[in-house]
Amino acid sequence: MTMIDDSKAKRNVAVLVAAQAFLGSQITMIFVIGGLAGQQLSPIACLATLPISLIVFGSMTTAPWLSQLMQKWGRRTGFFVGALGGLAGAAVSAYALTLESFWLFVAGSYLTGIYMSAQGFYRFAAADTASDAFRPKAISYVMAGGLLSAIIGPQLVSVISGNSADATVMRFFPVYLAAMGLNVVGMMLFFFLDIPKPPKPVAGDPSGRSRWELLTTPRIGVAVICAMVSYALMNLVMTSTPLAVVGCGFGVTDASNVVTAHVLAMFGPSFFTGHLIARFGAERIVGTGLAILGAAGVVALNGVDLGNFFIALILLGVGWNFGFIGATSMLASSHDPHERGRVQGMNDLIVFGGVTVASLASGGLMNCSGSTAVEGWTAVNLAMVPLLTLAGGSLIWLMMRPKSAEA
Repeated sequence: MTMIDDSKAKRNVAVLVAAQAFLGSQITMIFVIGGLAGQQLSPIACLATLPISLIVFGSMTTAPWLSQLMQKWGRRTGFFVGALGGLAGAAVSAYALTLESFWLFVAGSYLTGIYMSAQGFYRFAAADTASDAFRPKAISYVMAGGLLSAIIGPQLVSVISGNSADATVMRFFPVYLAAMGLNVVGMMLFFFLDIPKPPKPVAGDPSGRSRWELLTTPRIGVAVICAMVSYALMNLVMTSTPLAVVGCGFGVTDASNVVTAHVLAMFGPSFFTGHLIARFGAERIVGTGLAILGAAGVVALNGVDLGNFFIALILLGVGWNFGFIGATSMLASSHDPHERGRVQGMNDLIVFGGVTVASLASGGLMNCSGSTAVEGWTAVNLAMVPLLTLAGGSLIWLMMRPKSAEA
């Protein structure tokens, strides 16, 4: 039996785990305060979460060209570009706060989306040099790096602005300065990444399937749908959570702690999600994740005590972990290496397109679906039902297909 050497893959996983933890904390920081700052700056209450939506929209529109850039120039170059985008986004957002300019703040959020897009490719980069046996574990370990980002990001917000006596939007200014520093220091990690550039195509090489052919391949199509729904529902609820927590009479520190618990739940299971996928199959783990997301909605609809927020957001995080990592594993094993740039860029375009819509809907549902925060929070969680139905139905259809049809 031939032993496969995964030493290079394990080194790359270690680098990507550190990047996920350190650089990734800027996203959790901004997700805690972005909606709150937007609420103070926005001329229209329904647009409070537009800054968060523009981060996701920036990620969506960046994914296709960033994927192609990495296909041509390698992962390291793409990740440097992502960190530069995060640095620029934090700088523009900080400047916008000094001017109290909502639209400049939104522009800074879009630039932050360039970093978020690059971070989304960490999971694919983990699979690049991994063997078939190690691949789901490599993806899972990299996602587990978000555990530290769950602690660093929201807790920095609590320390910097959670107990500030300043009620103006400038109390969030130091948070964006911290995000700038994270990008400057964190990009140094990528010098230690060792992922070969994809070979340049030569005459006679297979061109691979078109985007439409890839998307209509049953396993790829269902993986994309489940990844999109898992991420969109997580974002739909998480984006409005700080608004709901504060709107129901709790403080910014309480909102930060709820988000911390949520992000810990998002990434904590990653230490064993890969093992579960290897044992039970990606499809079963995705199905479990969708069921847990549904349970999160049930808990949220049963009350607005602080305990309800904590339990619902913890379930939301675990459900996202199983659904998204499982769908990523399905996708990574369903295409050839020369199709990597095409299928991964298409996947993230669709996934973050859905997340963008969910993020926009989150603010509208939360602030414009009733006269109270409770009514808005109820509307947010009821909106989960049709998307869960779509993903669950497509997954059941795939699992019921004869094996010969899939082959």
